[in-house]
Amino acid sequence: MQRLLWIDAVGLSLAQIGPHTPHLEALARRGARAPLGAVFPAVTLTAQASLLTGLPPREHGAVGNGWYVREVGEPLLWRQPNDLIAGEKLYEAALARDPGFTCAKLFWWFNLGARVRWSLTPRPYYPADGRKIPAVYGWPREFPAELEAALGAFPFFDFWGPKAGLASSRWLTDAALWTLEHKRPTLTLVYLPHLDYDHQRFGPDSPQGRRALVELDGLVGELVAAANRAGAETVLVSEYALEAVDRPVHINRALRQAGLLEVRETPTGEVLDVFGSRAFAVADHQHAHVYVHAPADLPAVRSALSPLPGVEALLDRREQAALAIDHPRSGDLLAIAAPGAWFTYYHWLDDARAPDFAPTVDIHRKPGYDPAELFLDPSLRLPKLRLARRLLQKKLGFRYLMDVVPLSGDLVRGSHGRLPKDPQQGPLFLSSAPWSRLSGEPSSPTLPMTEVKSRLLQLLCS
Repeated sequence: MQRLLWIDAVGLSLAQIGPHTPHLEALARRGARAPLGAVFPAVTLTAQASLLTGLPPREHGAVGNGWYVREVGEPLLWRQPNDLIAGEKLYEAALARDPGFTCAKLFWWFNLGARVRWSLTPRPYYPADGRKIPAVYGWPREFPAELEAALGAFPFFDFWGPKAGLASSRWLTDAALWTLEHKRPTLTLVYLPHLDYDHQRFGPDSPQGRRALVELDGLVGELVAAANRAGAETVLVSEYALEAVDRPVHINRALRQAGLLEVRETPTGEVLDVFGSRAFAVADHQHAHVYVHAPADLPAVRSALSPLPGVEALLDRREQAALAIDHPRSGDLLAIAAPGAWFTYYHWLDDARAPDFAPTVDIHRKPGYDPAELFLDPSLRLPKLRLARRLLQKKLGFRYLMDVVPLSGDLVRGSHGRLPKDPQQGPLFLSSAPWSRLSGEPSSPTLPMTEVKSRLLQLLCS
């Protein structure tokens, strides 16, 4: 089989490639290039599921980065088991064609239990005393140990949180380079996240965003050169591109003020009461799944949310079919943000009653996505001193709360989830191999994301 390196460069669009990104430009000129037709919502888990399976969300079931699991009564976000998504994945299809096929999956999502030869994914330890110990999970067991022996520990705090940045993509690039040389997989998947961080913090057209783009270009150059040496083709995709935003929309607060959302008073603040609420939203960038327990309450929910500034549309299950997201996991209503807006998960009305996890980096406990986790709270007088004090408490074995995240989304300047109006401003597909080895040129200028799996399977088998 043809060896292949598959790079996921999060947040990149064709419009961002030019003379300032010579390695990306060279890859774009070398073989095939096209805008990718984004799936909705344009977020990580949904896009990766469609890339891997060739299916839309109504079939694979990843209707966002998280959703409300009705059977257990919990919103669950950023879950990683491979079996969460339906459909045959690319690496499963390739192995069925050739028993000698091997795959290394580095930080792509749905990695737990993935039927690949080598896997690596973020997976902290959570001891019973409430601590979080950064760690990665990999299979076979010796694989992450080999990588960390060669490269040092994965820089977990550079992967998400106020410190997130280039170091995470640098380490993952080095992991891919090491794997290409020492394991020689048929297919190597690597996830490069850091462009997304400063595009969310400062906006995609900010000086910081442009600097991150140049950094990404350098990493891609190293990876393409290594693939060339290994006799592998290179394919680069992105899941989405970001747009500038300046308006957080507090969708759960609107439901609470309308008497539809309930909270539970706890010793550590107010938490969302999904059982007492008539309606609540799992907010996720520029879309939110709104779950309504009784159909009779749908008109009241529409009345509460339709006038809310920043809400562009509210789609019922029938209307969701046009976006291929009418899956049982989807909300009874699907809210889409207006251009320049995005949805917060906040359900409290007074910051003094916010739950104790709200000012921390906690991607699993929060019932929605929180991009404020990328910032240190500017209201703190000496935020870095607070951070150092908390780290000292951790080192000494004391209980502590890493409460350094702002309780406001006002700082966020980039978001995603909406379908782009201009394909050049959306996700992209680049390949070192020409279209002739990828089942031919697409029938339209935009390559559907759901066609990537079949085209890469053709390339692998060529």
